[in-house]
Amino acid sequence: MDTQWPRYEVFKQDKDGKPHEAVGSVHAPDGEMALLNARDVFVRRPSAVSLWVVPDSAIYSVTAEELAAGIALPEAGETQSFLVFTKRSQRRSMTFVKHVGEVTAVTPQHALQQAITHEEFEPDKVWVWWIVPATAVTRSDDDEATIASMFTPAHDKTYRQQAHYGFVSPTRKTRGKSER
Repeated sequence: MDTQWPRYEVFKQDKDGKPHEAVGSVHAPDGEMALLNARDVFVRRPSAVSLWVVPDSAIYSVTAEELAAGIALPEAGETQSFLVFTKRSQRRSMTFVKHVGEVTAVTPQHALQQAITHEEFEPDKVWVWWIVPATAVTRSDDDEATIASMFTPAHDKTYRQQAHYGFVSPTRKTRGKSER
């Protein structure tokens, strides 16, 4: 029996006019708690103007290879709005799944079919598509100009990249001892 709470993908918008980007995931019993957890984990030092959380189970994900193999279209249902996210890079350091637009369709598969036919989404450059029903998104309040961090940033502290401190390998340590 799984005792973990459901997983939520977190999308953060750093500045007005920039797209929401997937920054990671949190576990929570519901969307509101997921939003609070996301704020505490992903808005510690860099500020954000908007956060979205989506249950992992609500994301319809398709790779370019799966798309090339063909997608079965299920029976039609009620028309709704779907958010379209794409990943255009294979870099390992970041997820780079960005919100690129919205379409109206009856199923996630139909929404994907619409998205790949629109040139504005640049379908030939996409490695992974995520389609999310707009109703599955829990959003931070639009009234907030900036999402406050749970922790007050230490403006007087100097933050350094990890590489600044250097690395001493076990071989280098051994070599240094034998040279003495």
